Amino acid sequence: MNFPANFLDELRTRTPIAGLIGKRVRLTRSGREQKGCCPFHNEKTPSFYVYDDHFHCFGCGAHGDAISFVMQSEGASFTEAVERLAGEAGMEMPKADPRAAELASREAGVVEVLARAAADYQRRLLQPEGAAARAYLAKRGLEHAAIERFGLGWSGEGRGALLASLAREGVSAEGLVEAGLMKQGERGPVDYFYGRLMFPISDRRGRVVSFGGRLLGAGEPKYLNGPETAVFSKGRTLYGMDRARAALRQGARLVVVEGYMDVIALHEAGFGGAVAPLGTALTEMHWAELWRVSPMPVLCLDGDKAGRRATLRAIERALPSLAADRSLMVARLPDDEDPDSVVRKAGAAGFAAVLAGARSLDEALFGLLAEGADQAGPEGRAALRRRLEAAAAQITDRALASEMRRSLLDRFFNARPARPRLADQRRGAPPLRRSLGLPRPVIAAERTQEHRARILLGILLKQPALIPNFDEALVALDLPASLTALRAALIEWANCAQALDSAALVDHLRTSGFGDLMSSIEAEPLPSIVSRPDALRSDIEACWYGIFGLMNLDWLRDQCAEQHRRWRETKDAGHWDRLVSLTQALRRAERGESDEDAPD
Repeated sequence: MNFPANFLDELRTRTPIAGLIGKRVRLTRSGREQKGCCPFHNEKTPSFYVYDDHFHCFGCGAHGDAISFVMQSEGASFTEAVERLAGEAGMEMPKADPRAAELASREAGVVEVLARAAADYQRRLLQPEGAAARAYLAKRGLEHAAIERFGLGWSGEGRGALLASLAREGVSAEGLVEAGLMKQGERGPVDYFYGRLMFPISDRRGRVVSFGGRLLGAGEPKYLNGPETAVFSKGRTLYGMDRARAALRQGARLVVVEGYMDVIALHEAGFGGAVAPLGTALTEMHWAELWRVSPMPVLCLDGDKAGRRATLRAIERALPSLAADRSLMVARLPDDEDPDSVVRKAGAAGFAAVLAGARSLDEALFGLLAEGADQAGPEGRAALRRRLEAAAAQITDRALASEMRRSLLDRFFNARPARPRLADQRRGAPPLRRSLGLPRPVIAAERTQEHRARILLGILLKQPALIPNFDEALVALDLPASLTALRAALIEWANCAQALDSAALVDHLRTSGFGDLMSSIEAEPLPSIVSRPDALRSDIEACWYGIFGLMNLDWLRDQCAEQHRRWRETKDAGHWDRLVSLTQALRRAERGESDEDAPD
């Protein structure tokens, strides 16, 4: 029996493959994936991995999706496997329809026509007629290898060019119309695309299902996407998703950007999780597709006003479907920049810094709703409060809606502008402090620096495993005389200790004559992340460097540049992790935010 493609896609979506396989195989978490001993051959060391939507055994080569697993493990036919999984998923089997086979055949025919068109467009790009398009791509910094990887092409200038080429391969005008490559004109079918740089659009399985075309000369629209067809829907397709799915399995972050060139630039810079909608606002179907592969996509649209409006619209579309395991973050670009321009100007490290500064949904949503709001008077603040409460009310998960409302209102009340004193409101009345002749209190810079130094040392007392990472920074730090001996003792102990254990370090320092100083440092309020059991080591490092940056910002900037050089030369994962921590810390230190939860 032939099943409609949308039915099988929905069945795979509703069947958590890890849960299905976990009934037969004992699985354990391994990073983002799960692994176990392969059920299809005898092995003692696990080589069978389960990903978000498929399994693969690196021992025997077994591979497939949920339907394949039932077929291989139970000896079921394709139809039997589908019937069983549909019953468990609560889906009604489609009724036998003689038209289903015809529909499947038509879809296969459309895909074949699109594949032939993609090859023709790519061939044209390399011909003399594609010179202008090649020059444009070179100006945008795309090398030949990248152009080939993404299958970019040239549509040709003259109408009827595609039909003339593909007719020799048996493709008719009717077939091109059905594939969305031609349209009916007054005098018969005419090309849908001409004089455009062509971007093939693939579905999640990597099949070309449509095209986007960029006009190089004058005219509108600058970007044109193919029409809806039997295999293409603009409201559910994301450019680059087929490539992003593979990158996500290797640990990449899912990043949603605006355009084709943004996606290509980010993939080429090492951010393989980049995807983009096709010239339209993100829809509910787009969000469902994003959450299928990542619980926390990062929204990174253009940095201009239009981009911020688009970001707010995208968040509002996502709100009703949010859940504890489905949310998003928002990375804000500099004004009038897009991801492509950031990568070209600042390289991979520049965009890594943008991602490192990504904000939580509640923080970003508050900022977008408060932007431009008149908070000077009670009327404006009341209007903003209503907008915040209305946004939280869109979330259908009641517990999450309540938490979001509380978080947004907390930010609202914390951002309340200070009201002038009553005496100051009188015309010509001097400020109260000046009228009483009271001096303005001054926070001594030396006292602030010593306080921050104590926090840095206190973090290392709690997390001594980090000392070897920070020894360069510690030596470069200009400490008060009272703390220099303790610094030397910390570094010396870390170089000799067999295990970097907090209790052992504290005992060693107390017996070495630092008892009173230890007590005063332990009394300092540390950032909450230091004691959180679920805190990532990279987050604690970023916190430490952020506070350090407030004391020695130039050193932190130099280290970011040096770490970028090391990573660029080696592509080592350890260098990359440290670069991200340093970049995040630098951005926070430059904004003065690094010790916000360790008050002076």
